[in-house]
Amino acid sequence: MSDLERARELIAGASRVAALTGAGISTASGIPDFRGPQGRWTSDPDAERISTLSWYLGDEDVRKKAWKARAHPDFWAAKPNPGHLALVTLERQGRLAGIITQNTDGLHQLAGSTPGLVHEVHGSARTWRCEECGASGPMDEMVARVYAGEEDPRCPTCGGIVRATVILFEEQLNRDVLEASFSLAEQADLMLAIGTTLTVFPVAGLVPYAVGHGARLIIVNGQPTPYDDLADAVLRDPIEHVLPELVASD
Repeated sequence: MSDLERARELIAGASRVAALTGAGISTASGIPDFRGPQGRWTSDPDAERISTLSWYLGDEDVRKKAWKARAHPDFWAAKPNPGHLALVTLERQGRLAGIITQNTDGLHQLAGSTPGLVHEVHGSARTWRCEECGASGPMDEMVARVYAGEEDPRCPTCGGIVRATVILFEEQLNRDVLEASFSLAEQADLMLAIGTTLTVFPVAGLVPYAVGHGARLIIVNGQPTPYDDLADAVLRDPIEHVLPELVASD
C-alpha cells in the first residue's frame, strides 16, 4: 500500500482530525514562505526588525516598512487554493475537529472554514490593534489609508501606534489559543500536519503530543521534518494537488 493510499484510508476512518498548517499550504496562493529560497527572511534584510516588537514601537522607519509590506498587493490578491478548500471539504464531511495554523494570512477563513475551528497561533494580519487604547478593526481599512498616502497610520481613536494582531518577537503567544490547540491535539484521532517544517516550538510539539495521546499522523510537506519517523504516512507531493485527493469521496 502506498503512503497516499494509507493516508486516504486513515482519513476515511477518522472522526476527529486536527489539521496543523504552516506556510507551505499558502505558497500556491502566492504567499511566500519564511525560510525558503524566496522566503521573507531570505529576501528581506529588515524582516527581523519589522517582526520585533521593540523595533516596531521604537522606530518610525521600521513601522513605515512594515506598513508598506502589509499593503503589498500580492497579499491582498491572494486567494485560498485547493489545499485550503480540501480542509473545508473535510469539515463538511464531519471529520475535521479543528485547524491549528501558524499562518497569519486568514486564508482558511476565506476558504470557508468555520472561524471558531481555526486557531491562529501566531495571530492575524487581517486585523489591526492600537497599542495604547486597544481599539481594533479590519486591516483593510488601515491599508486603504496607506494607499491614500499615510506611511504610518495612527489609531483613529487616540492617535496611538497601530500594528497588526500578529504575534511579534518579544511577545508571548496567546495562552487561550495555545491551550485550545493542545486540547485539540489531545482529543484528535488523527493529526494532519500540512506545509510545516515542524521546527518552531511550541507548535511543533503538538505533533508528538497528539501521537502520545493515541492519534495517527500524516505529514504532507515538501521537505523532511523531524517527526517523519512518527508518521503513518509521509507525502511530498504539492499540497494543492495531494490534499484534495486525500479528502475526495469515492
